[in-house]
Amino acid sequence: MTHTEIEITAELVRDLLRDQHPDLADQPLKLGARGWDNQLWRLGDDLAVRLPWATQSADELLRKEHAWLPALAPHLPLPVPVPQRLGEPSERFPRPWIVTTWVPGEPADRAPATRPAEAADTLAAFLTALHRPAPDGAPVGRGRGGPLADHADAFAGGLASATELGLIPDPDAVRAVWEDAAAAPDWAGPALWLHGDLHPANVLTADGTFCGVIDFGDLCAGDPACDLAAPWVLLPDGAADRFYEAYQLTPDAATLRRARGWAVLRALSCILIGDAGVHGRPGGKPTWGPPAHATLRRLIATAGC
Repeated sequence: MTHTEIEITAELVRDLLRDQHPDLADQPLKLGARGWDNQLWRLGDDLAVRLPWATQSADELLRKEHAWLPALAPHLPLPVPVPQRLGEPSERFPRPWIVTTWVPGEPADRAPATRPAEAADTLAAFLTALHRPAPDGAPVGRGRGGPLADHADAFAGGLASATELGLIPDPDAVRAVWEDAAAAPDWAGPALWLHGDLHPANVLTADGTFCGVIDFGDLCAGDPACDLAAPWVLLPDGAADRFYEAYQLTPDAATLRRARGWAVLRALSCILIGDAGVHGRPGGKPTWGPPAHATLRRLIATAGC
């Protein structure tokens, strides 16, 4: 993570609004979250301001959301942060920023889904609606939605690091899940729209089920297996089968195998980020660890089923 050299404060955000969107500048403003790429500030009751702060790639991701998400959002059955305004770089803040709709709910890394059937059906409906063929010119993912085998080095490095830290009780079992997934045939269908980053901090819950999906910075076109890892990552134990029954695009066996590989990659990454958070290391988020460990337990328990 590379934090911006400019401190982002409520005063700065309000000044940016006064300069470029003065009709919004007098609404109540408070910090909502500091994410991986962006800071989120709630603006009034219905809006949010997102400003890049922690990665150089955040600028491009925000512009991508602004360009593509407004056309996709009306077809999705869950609320998403629909871009409303674009802020251009200026002397006050030399990076782009956006104003979106506010999506209420609690991130699933802090409030996991607890109603398995309802959560599985809700997630399946969302991904059924999203996974449509993408048009020519749709964005390519930054390591998302392509061949799983391209991530062999990332898997090996993540497993080695997590094992050395004592975070993986049975690395051979994890490796077996990955190897089966990596051996599955590649996606041969059309490139479908993908969220690309469905981990618990990007999915919101209320009353035990999912109520919104946020952070579409990795929106891209590609292999749906990338998103179909989500049941293993987000749902309570035993609910993945319910999801795949409700998901209306009926993935083939190879896609289901690849989805398990994507879930392994996601889990290893989040385990390391979670451990960094527990020990106060930069970029760490302690709430990411427990759901990631649960993901690996589910994958290992269902291996060969």
